[in-house]
Amino acid sequence: MSDDIRLRRAGPMDAPAIRALTREAYAKWVPLIGREPKPMMADYVAALREHRFDLLYRGDRLAALIETIRKSDHLLIENVAVLPALQGRGLGRRHMAHAEELAVTAGLNQIRLYTNARFTDNVRLYERLDYRVDREEDFKGGRVVHMSKPIR
Repeated sequence: MSDDIRLRRAGPMDAPAIRALTREAYAKWVPLIGREPKPMMADYVAALREHRFDLLYRGDRLAALIETIRKSDHLLIENVAVLPALQGRGLGRRHMAHAEELAVTAGLNQIRLYTNARFTDNVRLYERLDYRVDREEDFKGGRVVHMSKPIR
């Protein structure tokens, strides 16, 4: 991995880039589930007003993002997206570690996330990062896996 990686917090002007990156990152799942995943349809102008987005750049290129929501008792990871050409290079893991730092700084002791059960690569990644499956539920003809991780 190159040393030209930087992380910055997103602002309102980043909505188009966030939408483009998310659509590109999630496009591979459309044939698997027969519809666009929730992050592909999100209103990022509105989300940027209510959620935190941290953007990871590799050189001048937006390479990955994480969207988090602070709750009273946990940090919710709403979205992690990595450009397809850069997937498998640790950028998602880097963002997950960043989320843990955010939770600790906020005094929270748990991170939660959810993903489509058919996104088995994602579920396995989260399990390798010590997330546990809390429950599954039906959603739009599929299953959502809710996962969490205690933070020390």
